[in-house]
Amino acid sequence: MNELIINLACTGVIPTRQTSPHVPLQHDEIVADVAACLELGVQMFHLHARDQHGVQVGDPEPYGRLIESIRRLPGGREAVLCVTTSGRKQADFESRARVLDLDGDMKPDMASLTLSSLNFVQSASVNAPDTIRKLAARMQERGIRPELEIFDIGMANFAGVLKSEGLISGTPYANVLLGNIAGAQSRPLDLAATLAGIPDGTVVSLAGIGRFQLQANLLGLIYADGVRVGLEDNLWYDTGRRQPASNRSLVERILRLAGELERPLASAGEVRRRLEL
Repeated sequence: MNELIINLACTGVIPTRQTSPHVPLQHDEIVADVAACLELGVQMFHLHARDQHGVQVGDPEPYGRLIESIRRLPGGREAVLCVTTSGRKQADFESRARVLDLDGDMKPDMASLTLSSLNFVQSASVNAPDTIRKLAARMQERGIRPELEIFDIGMANFAGVLKSEGLISGTPYANVLLGNIAGAQSRPLDLAATLAGIPDGTVVSLAGIGRFQLQANLLGLIYADGVRVGLEDNLWYDTGRRQPASNRSLVERILRLAGELERPLASAGEVRRRLEL
C-alpha cells in the first residue's frame, strides 16, 4: 500500500462551542490545532473560516490570513492547504468562488468541490450541476486543484463526467464520506460500489460522519490512500458520546492504528508529488 495520507478537517460549518469544547473557531485556535497536527505528521488541511460570532464566512480575507499563518509554521510551507467552497450556507457560484481569487502567500493549493446536492440531518448542501462545473472551471483557471467530496455512487459517477469534460485534470484527489443519513454507509459493499465509480488513478481518503468516523477511517487505513479525520465530521472520541474529541486526539488515534497496521505516513513532499502540486 502507498504511504498514508491524513487530511484534517478541523472546523467545518456546523460545530459550535456549545457542541464541543475543543472545536477551533477563531483564527488563532485553528492555527494552533494545525500546528499541533503538523508536528504529528499530518500533510493536508481542509479549512473553514468563521467570523467573530463563530459563523462560517465566504469572505476570502480570513481564509487568506489562515493560509499565511499556517505557511509560517514549521512544516507549513509544504503542507497541502484546502479551502472550502461549501454550499451549506450559500448555494450561488459567485459567493462560493470568491475564495478562489486569493493569490500570493494567501493562495490555497486546493478547494473543496462537492459533486451533487445532498441532505444532512440538520440541513442541505445545494450544489447545482452548473455551479459545480463553474467552480471546477474557475479552479482550473486559478491553478487550484479540486478536493472532490463524494458521498455516494452518483457523485463518484459525476467525477468521471467532469474528467471526461476536461474540468478535472492531472491526478484527481477525493474524500469519500461514509455514514451520512442520505449517502453511502460505512459498509464494505457501499464503499466498494462507490470506489468502483471513481475515475481510475484517483487518490482517495476515507471519512466518516459522526459515530461512523472510526469505522470509515479503519477502512481507509486498509483499502485507501488515506483518511480524512477531524471535528468537522465527528465531535466525540467514543461512540457512546461520553468523551469529547479534539483534533489532536483523533489524529493520534489514527497514528496508533496505522502503526499497528504497519502503514507508514507519507511526507508532505511525497503527497505533493503524488497530487502533482
